Amino acid sequence: MNTKITAAITAIGAYLPDYILTNAELEKLVETNDEWIRSRTGISERRILKGEGLATSDMAAPALIDICKNRGISPEEIDCVIVATITPDMNFPSTSNLTCFKAGATNAWGFDLGAACSGFLFALTTGAALIESGRYKKVAIIGADKMSAITDYTDRTTCILFGDAAAGVLLEPNTEGNGVQDSLLKSDGIGGKYLNLKAGGSLLPASHETVDKRLHFLFQDGQPVFKFAVVGMADAAYELMQRNNLTADDIRWLVPHQANKRIIDATANRMGLSQDKIMLNIHKYGNTTAATIPLCLWEYQDQLAKGDNIVLAAFGGGFTWGSTLVKWAY
Repeated sequence: MNTKITAAITAIGAYLPDYILTNAELEKLVETNDEWIRSRTGISERRILKGEGLATSDMAAPALIDICKNRGISPEEIDCVIVATITPDMNFPSTSNLTCFKAGATNAWGFDLGAACSGFLFALTTGAALIESGRYKKVAIIGADKMSAITDYTDRTTCILFGDAAAGVLLEPNTEGNGVQDSLLKSDGIGGKYLNLKAGGSLLPASHETVDKRLHFLFQDGQPVFKFAVVGMADAAYELMQRNNLTADDIRWLVPHQANKRIIDATANRMGLSQDKIMLNIHKYGNTTAATIPLCLWEYQDQLAKGDNIVLAAFGGGFTWGSTLVKWAY
């Protein structure tokens, strides 16, 4: 008998920095106010990783340890660690490499995956394929970003949006049909000019000029990004439902990338979902890029039941976007 292997999520873990950056504090840095920020983004506060020499791996490693603790296994049992990030500790070694070292995952190989805010979905689909191949038994997928490292705190349009965090899941083989069911992932370089980090790569290596021009900070042209995001994220989620013959009644939760409350609402409306089916924590953490979706799963896990259909949806720089259908396994 040929039993199909699916990749099921068997544990969740997270790490949140202690420092809370409130809207009131941002009012002192740039010309903005609490009401303006909340009405346009839905954000009240965000976490910031403070401390000398601390980087993305210093959030990803405790998140990985938390995943293992919650599953009741040793980090040494992990086969592979994929870290979705656009704020790696350095260009190389990979943040995955450093995360494994710091977490004691001494038997794992791994790599970083860069797809901005869609990173966790792209990594989850990649990890699922490794499990489905039958070759690997325990694959950890972590979304982690220290966005404060690339945020310009003199730019009032972007500094209100981002926070730092890491969260992730463990994937293991499942023969009951639970786990990752389907993914609809898209990538289109048309958005490169609207949302990017211009310097620090091979195109514009660091120089006095790139630093003086503030090119090592995230750049976003808000309007086109918002327009593309609303359509892209909503369409991908809706198309995934159609492809799997699902109605709004079949979906227990929408787990949307936490970029902007208005984009989230547009996606839910397109899917025909009521507000009580949307995972939401943007008000507490802002946009943590690759960490937002697993951070939602971590916060809402008590409300998840075995067999629940959940739709994960994201949109990120590039542009990258997509949606993944997961049947909850525990």
